[in-house]
Amino acid sequence: MTTLDERATTWLTVCRLDDLARERGAAALVPDEVAGAPVLTQVALFRLLDDTVLAVQHHDPFSDAHVLARGIVGTRRVDGQDVPTVASPMHKQVFDLRTGACLDAAGKQPVAGHAADLRTWTVQVADGDVRVAVGGGAA
Repeated sequence: MTTLDERATTWLTVCRLDDLARERGAAALVPDEVAGAPVLTQVALFRLLDDTVLAVQHHDPFSDAHVLARGIVGTRRVDGQDVPTVASPMHKQVFDLRTGACLDAAGKQPVAGHAADLRTWTVQVADGDVRVAVGGGAA
């Protein structure tokens, strides 16, 4: 996991907090870089009951489809702590929304060339705006 480098971070406003339904996902496009080339990446945003917003890749590594924003939000007990999760709508793999870690692969392997864990982005809510860290802020 990459650590947040504040010097290289740009905060991109993607929506208003009120645009996100609690315990539901929404997809957004954010600027990114792949192999040194600029691209747009699909990010899945999740607003939790306490108004925390977390972001993971929208791409499901097990189905190779961009569907995770349509996943089922829940919680799992991990190391004695309840953590927010999303279950893929395709094959029901469960991911930790804080870290992107795959908690339950549901007996499947990721599509060749993909890791089981999800990429995460740092998110902040300021003045009612949901901002995603791009540049050095992707985790």
